Amino acid sequence: MNIAIEAQRLFRPDKHGMDYVALEIIREFQKQEDDNKYFVIVAPGDDHCLEESHNLSIVKLKCPTYPLWEQIALPLVVKKLGVDVLHCTSNTAPLWCPVPLVLTLHDIIYLNQSKGKGMSRYQKLGWYYRRLVVPTIIRKCYHIITVSQTESKNIIQRFPFIKGKLQVIHNAYSQCYHPIENFQTVTRRYLPENSYLLCLGNTDPRKNVKGTLIAYAHYREHSARKLPLILTGLSINTVHATLASLNLTGCKDYIVCPGYVPSEDLPALYNGAFAFLFPSFSEGFGIPILESMACGIPVITSNISAMPEVAGPEGLLVNPEKPNEITDILLRLESDEKFYRQQREYGLQRVKQFSWGIAVQKLIKIYQTLNQHQNPYNENSLPDI
Repeated sequence: MNIAIEAQRLFRPDKHGMDYVALEIIREFQKQEDDNKYFVIVAPGDDHCLEESHNLSIVKLKCPTYPLWEQIALPLVVKKLGVDVLHCTSNTAPLWCPVPLVLTLHDIIYLNQSKGKGMSRYQKLGWYYRRLVVPTIIRKCYHIITVSQTESKNIIQRFPFIKGKLQVIHNAYSQCYHPIENFQTVTRRYLPENSYLLCLGNTDPRKNVKGTLIAYAHYREHSARKLPLILTGLSINTVHATLASLNLTGCKDYIVCPGYVPSEDLPALYNGAFAFLFPSFSEGFGIPILESMACGIPVITSNISAMPEVAGPEGLLVNPEKPNEITDILLRLESDEKFYRQQREYGLQRVKQFSWGIAVQKLIKIYQTLNQHQNPYNENSLPDI
């Protein structure tokens, strides 16, 4: 088969979760010894994180805006390539397409929740675009993939008619995440201490940065170690303003805000952390949970959404509405060495259940089932190139 993979943002320097999922899947495709040929369609960018191989070609497609790229340029180039299937990897897809369409629908948070007040302009535009496009797209897809049983239930509850064509394929984690000893060569660029707490945040309110800051302030009051906090994805001014609104400015000098952290630094940052904080209000999956566990670092995450499915039955689960629960577990990890070791070993064993190789084999089976189908789209609606 000739298979097109949409990975529009793959070459952008500031990649996020769905971009890394696409990258790991594509790299796993390159390892396959079969007759399939893959065409990865990307927008030009500065981070050339993928090279062509014997079974994979990269197609760079330039367009001024993302909606035009996806809705016009992408289906046209798919038609020109003459592929058998198009797999769109990041929640949205063309409304018209000349071949059977597979969609990875990571979550539908944007459909079930109101627009957050703390969203950036870019996040707001994406929120409106997905709300407009996704309900129409899913009626036209041959197959829809989501990344957790939790999100599968959410999707079916809203769109019960797609139950027969929805399949769960769990995410996994990159093999670059594992215990390492020389992490200080990287972490010293961020702060001088050998140990700290780590949280990957951004401006999206569902990441629960406020709750994390409240928990950290309480931790500073009661901890004997009083570790600093690295909080990524946010500017120091934003964090200081949030602390001021919470009347918690006493801990501001102990919080490091490096902004966007390049992916090559993340394994070291996880390894240097005493604990990783991920108390989100909602996640379609939660790959950072696996990344931290794979590095042997205990993870404190939420007891709602997909996070218990990822963290497992012995995970450190808290109510994200109650920051004191985060504080209590942090203090226990500090005071109970046996408990800390148990969480470390539990995480290292837990991550073995998640594999990109397994995910790719399931995807290939889906592609194969579509090879015989007639496409429901009206191909005449697409102009010739």
